[in-house]
Order: sequence, then structure tokens, then C-alpha cells
Amino acid sequence: MSEIYPALPEDTGLAEEYFDTLRRAQYLEPEKALLHAILKDAIDAYLKCSSARDRAGKERFAEAERWIMDTSDTWIFSFQNVCELLGLDPGYIRRGLRELKEKPLEKRKRRRKWAEGPGQ
Repeated sequence: MSEIYPALPEDTGLAEEYFDTLRRAQYLEPEKALLHAILKDAIDAYLKCSSARDRAGKERFAEAERWIMDTSDTWIFSFQNVCELLGLDPGYIRRGLRELKEKPLEKRKRRRKWAEGPGQ
């Protein structure tokens, strides 16, 4: 077989680079889970508290809205950075949340039940 194929230089650097990348990806899974939890919590607060009448609910909504609508990316846990690190388009999510906020709560609840499927 060595007669057919000339001797190839050993490229151990390429293999090391591949395994380093693979290990980094595995190490980042907990961080991605944290970013996902932060984003989910803010979106839940934004949607659930958008029509709140009590003080705590209004404050929770205002906090979530400030974080979501802030377009700054200077803080690592800004909405902008969290979305980008998760591979999401922050502008698209903001537009969708604004549209959902404008819908009456009953329509949102019906839509959520439909999305969950039968028996949920």
C-alpha cells in the first residue's frame, strides 16, 4: 500500500485541534444551558406579567422589558449577547415579543394550548 500512496507527513496538529474544539464544545454546554435559562426566564416574565395589575408583576415586567429591549452589547449577559451566543436573532425575538404583548391575554392562552398539542 505504501507503494501506491507516497508517504504523507504526520499531521498530529490537525487531530489535536479537532479534539480541542470537541472538548471546548462539551465544556460550553453548561454555559449554554445557563444562557437559555436566563433568556427563558426573561421571556416568561415579559409575557406573563405584561398585563399585571399588582406592583410586583409590573416591576417584573418592567425589568424584563428593559433587559430585552436594550440593544447594548457591552455586558456579557445583555439580551443582545445572550441571543447571539445562542445563535438567535435578537431583533426578530424583540419584534415577536412586541407583537405578542399587543394581543389580548386570552388569545395568547388559546395559541399556547394549540401549540402544546392535544392532551397537554
